[in-house]
Amino acid sequence: MAVISGIRDTLDSQVSRFEQVPLRQPVLLNSVPKGGTHLLRNIVRMFVPVEQHYDRDFIQVPNMHLHLAAFNPHAPKLAAAHLLFDDQAVANVRTARHVILVRDPYDWVLARARFMVSHAFHQQNLEHLKSGIFSADVLINMMIFGIHAKTPTLLDTFTHNAVAWMGTGVYLVRYEDILGAIRDIDTPHGDAYFRMLLNACGIDRPPDWKERVLVGSDRKLSRTARENLQLPDGMQLPVTLSEEQRCLVDFHAPGLRALLGYT
Repeated sequence: MAVISGIRDTLDSQVSRFEQVPLRQPVLLNSVPKGGTHLLRNIVRMFVPVEQHYDRDFIQVPNMHLHLAAFNPHAPKLAAAHLLFDDQAVANVRTARHVILVRDPYDWVLARARFMVSHAFHQQNLEHLKSGIFSADVLINMMIFGIHAKTPTLLDTFTHNAVAWMGTGVYLVRYEDILGAIRDIDTPHGDAYFRMLLNACGIDRPPDWKERVLVGSDRKLSRTARENLQLPDGMQLPVTLSEEQRCLVDFHAPGLRALLGYT
């Protein structure tokens, strides 16, 4: 498994400023890696007592057996995961309220590339991606089609981390919708969005919910926000995919964006 570094997490001190009501049921924030996990997690953390934050690790298949306490219905926790759909995972999370976070595949490949070549990501068999010998276009294609025996394809990642969970009672969240609701937080749209999100987590929304959301969504507090990731000297990645590479995504994963609600 990769080692992730970055800025120190200081959000607990902000959470403690607010009166908190204990969770009544485990909550699992499960996501496609590089789908905006820290944004969703930091927002929901603002509504949960610190002592109920399960922050030992992001839960994944290789370490899931070490973190079964995250799903104990008698001691509810808020946990984050990149958890593949399989029989053991389904059995373990059955007592939790389960939120699945996805991101537009067009933007996901860029976020994934940016993260993998940043100084925050460390995996021995992928360190050479930071060497500067690969162009931005080559790196992006690697994010779409994977690297043989090293990284999964876009389709495999979305299939096993998100799509296979759909239709099983999970609550689907799109990263872009969170951003839009934050932008519109003072509108009926923002009000309704965060009411439904917190309801899906089993959290009664308090009167100061807007302040909590704005604190939790502060990008300065996210270790993986784009501006907090340092890239190797001279390395640049585009802000949006080229039309050709959008076509490559559509060729590789036809129907995926539409299934997730992207048009």
